[in-house]
Amino acid sequence: MLELLRSGRRKARAVYLSNTVSRDDTVKEIVERAGGTLKGVAPERVEQMARSDVHQGVLAMTTPLRAVDIDDLLAVKNAFLVAVDGVTDPRNLGAIMRSAETAGATGLLLPRHRSARVTPVVAKAAAGAIEYLPIALVGGIPASIERASRAGCWSVGLDERGDRSLFDLDLADQPIMLVLGSEGSGLARLTRDRCDVLVEIPMHGKLESLNVSAAATLACHEIARRRTARAV
Repeated sequence: MLELLRSGRRKARAVYLSNTVSRDDTVKEIVERAGGTLKGVAPERVEQMARSDVHQGVLAMTTPLRAVDIDDLLAVKNAFLVAVDGVTDPRNLGAIMRSAETAGATGLLLPRHRSARVTPVVAKAAAGAIEYLPIALVGGIPASIERASRAGCWSVGLDERGDRSLFDLDLADQPIMLVLGSEGSGLARLTRDRCDVLVEIPMHGKLESLNVSAAATLACHEIARRRTARAV
């Protein structure tokens, strides 16, 4: 909610605040930014309008989140994109969005089918990232990889069968698309085959892999670290 008001990318037509919510610093800023759109209501009214348990006593009636075109994302100078191939858990998707945005990613690619949609649960897990991170809905990740290649953007698949370590990636300062697979099976075969590079995260314990959102955090911020180092 607060990031929606801070970003100013979407217009809040009305902001509803439960009368029982404590006025901490966050709520005070929401009240200040909402201005004349703010409406104090009974908590039951918020529950009724929200139809979910993720509202925390405040919700907004706002314009829809608009998807962007993949070509616009690929046209960004020194693009850093994150493509999500088959992630179906909304909390994982939201966490990936949060990691991508905090690492400075310039956009996210989300398949229209066989993937979690952007829901209130996703928005809550993303902690405001959906208000800043441009999202393109695409027909499929393999076709998007080919499109990225034609635009001069390298595709790097994160896969436990990768032939090099994430920490040896030397393409981070180039236009790049980090490709993440599903929670269970990782990258689909066709997606894996079309990636320019496959990298793995070295495991030092007994388990063979990380949860996709944890892996995304590590990979996004390693790419960000390398991009920052090359820019100095």
